[in-house]
Amino acid sequence: MNISIPGFSSPAASTEAPLEMLAACHIRITRQCATLRRLAAHLAGHGADEQARSAAAGVLRYFDTAAPLHHADEEQNLFPALLESMAGSDPVCLKGMTQGLSDEHRELETAWARLRPRLQAIAAAAQPGDEDSATPSPGNGTASPAPDGGQAGAKPPGGTALPGAACLPAAEVEAFAALYERHIRVEEDELLPMAARLLSDDELARIGRAMRERRGIPPV
Repeated sequence: MNISIPGFSSPAASTEAPLEMLAACHIRITRQCATLRRLAAHLAGHGADEQARSAAAGVLRYFDTAAPLHHADEEQNLFPALLESMAGSDPVCLKGMTQGLSDEHRELETAWARLRPRLQAIAAAAQPGDEDSATPSPGNGTASPAPDGGQAGAKPPGGTALPGAACLPAAEVEAFAALYERHIRVEEDELLPMAARLLSDDELARIGRAMRERRGIPPV
């Protein structure tokens, strides 16, 4: 991380220090992206084994819950506070930056919507020997098709049941992870240092309160 303020790199940062918490979220996102990359490689050799299912479930939990909250923290609180702090000037560059980052949030959400069903299929893959893993189609006793047209319940050489949807294309994963990492670099190199310079303690406290309310955390 390029921010020198103490605490910015701590994943344990709290809403009482909102900029530090946003930076800590960046660390967690980067870690989840690394897990996604490892998972894509792992599936090729091991199928949806216990390790893969656990990893997929963890990634799902993070990007279904924490990531949307992080985007909302920025778009609904941090970006408006920064723009308001420059109300007496013409913050063209700042407007362009925050709009660009918001647009990237939509791109990331679209990319996640494509990856999500694949991870759900991996997380739900039956263990070896589970006779109920494939749902028979009426009348023919064969496994029902997976959402992407593959055959649900197909098994790799290792014997772990692997639904057709449980394919995790490396190119899709890399596109998602690389976009998030580029996005985070802009926020770490430009956005958060700017916020640290421009926002007062009162403004930061307001952002922190909003972040707590969004998560249902009682007031400090």
